[in-house]
Amino acid sequence: MSTRPTPAAAAASALMLALALGTARAASPDVPAFTPPAADAIPSGPFGEAVRRGQDIFLNPQKFAKQYVGNSMACVSCHLDAGRRAGSAPLWAAYVLYPAYRSKNGHVNTLAERLQGCFIYSMNGRMPPADSKTIVALESYMYWMAKGAPTGVKLAGQGFPELAEPQQTPDYVRGQKVYTEHCALCHDAQGKGRQDATEHTVFPALWGDDSYNWGAGMHSIKTAAAFIHANMPLSQGGTLSEQEAWDVAYFVDAHERPQDPHFAGNLAATTKAHHGGKYDLYGQTVNGVTLGAHSKPSTSTLPDKAEQQVGN
Repeated sequence: MSTRPTPAAAAASALMLALALGTARAASPDVPAFTPPAADAIPSGPFGEAVRRGQDIFLNPQKFAKQYVGNSMACVSCHLDAGRRAGSAPLWAAYVLYPAYRSKNGHVNTLAERLQGCFIYSMNGRMPPADSKTIVALESYMYWMAKGAPTGVKLAGQGFPELAEPQQTPDYVRGQKVYTEHCALCHDAQGKGRQDATEHTVFPALWGDDSYNWGAGMHSIKTAAAFIHANMPLSQGGTLSEQEAWDVAYFVDAHERPQDPHFAGNLAATTKAHHGGKYDLYGQTVNGVTLGAHSKPSTSTLPDKAEQQVGN
């Protein structure tokens, strides 16, 4: 019997995290909606095997890429329905936009580098080499998923649907109420997530040592709110008001989590260099706790800056 998780079963593993591959913007009106190939249409042969391996890693990296993962998060935690769902940063919409410049690291990123960042930040793990079987398999899965899509075009459903600015400043107490009523059943009252009898993560941790680190995209309240409003509660996206999504995103991101991999011993310096945005709580004091000051050291290792320079 196959041990591969099915895409349908993987939907239950979905949760917030962090590897989002970007925030959605309205697609050009002349760009039709894109439909990825059916899950059972993966071809046979060596390429099909690479695609299947990529799907396995995507659904359960703790099993199929465990040497690179440092928490309970999986790719499918943020990219729902095995990376297919529009409005949940689908793989088919991301694949066609790379290489691309990213302000996060100040240079043009290849798709391989973008995937490496997901392991470093969202999965708080180690960076797979760009030519590793892990990265090649994930790229193969994304390539197959985007079969027939136009390149260089922001397709309808790309990223997470961007929210308007909140009418009220996001609030911890209101967010806690939303979390208790709509999120705690799956993600635990203490944000620890839930596992099945085999210790496979069904719903990932939203804060604490087993969650995404302070460098992940989901630590931004704006990104988390967009994801939550479009996709949470699971299979009930759009049922929370935009204000509720902003509030619960604030509540979730107002908790400690693994340290930003950029941290070199000075919280203020890390905040100045890599944080400090309007919807970034790193380095701020919430409920008497300065976030990031007592974070568990990240298990991630950043690539050498020299390796990222043009010409190297």
